[in-house]
Amino acid sequence: MIKLGKGGGNTLTGLNFERGKDIGSVVNEIEGYSVKGNVIYFEGKEIARSYKKFALYRYLEFQGIDYIKYISKKLLPDEAIYVIHNNTLFVIEMKFQEVAGSVDEKLQTCDFKKKQYRKLMAPLNIEVEYIYILNDWFRRPEYKDVLDYVISVGCQYYFNYLPLHKLGFPMPKITQAS
Repeated sequence: MIKLGKGGGNTLTGLNFERGKDIGSVVNEIEGYSVKGNVIYFEGKEIARSYKKFALYRYLEFQGIDYIKYISKKLLPDEAIYVIHNNTLFVIEMKFQEVAGSVDEKLQTCDFKKKQYRKLMAPLNIEVEYIYILNDWFRRPEYKDVLDYVISVGCQYYFNYLPLHKLGFPMPKITQAS
């Protein structure tokens, strides 16, 4: 059932999430990485920018893009990470559930939302990827069909973890104990 959904791992290869954590705070814990404001650095070099909710629209406005010319209603991402070297915006949605509820249906909207973000970023010629970070609640058998759907429409999901290489982030050097 896991397919592209992965769990576990360590902070040398990816980002471990728990409720309430954002990309910046998780990245800041990795050797070689630092975050200042919305800018993500690796070994002192800017590699990405993070935009939460309305901040994405402030960025678009700064770029001279009026969102209403491309989509009819704002979508507010939990986080959108623009990775400079691969010119890709990764829309990251974090879903942490402990009981059945409306999040069940929200997982089924990724295809529509990814297409909307693509229209929004087209004037800047920026690629878009859509990724869910899910907690272990979604490993339950009743989510198999919806998780299969997420993959079938070109979106991705991971459990509590996001591999650095998925974003195109550099891997930190592994230091060996002497």
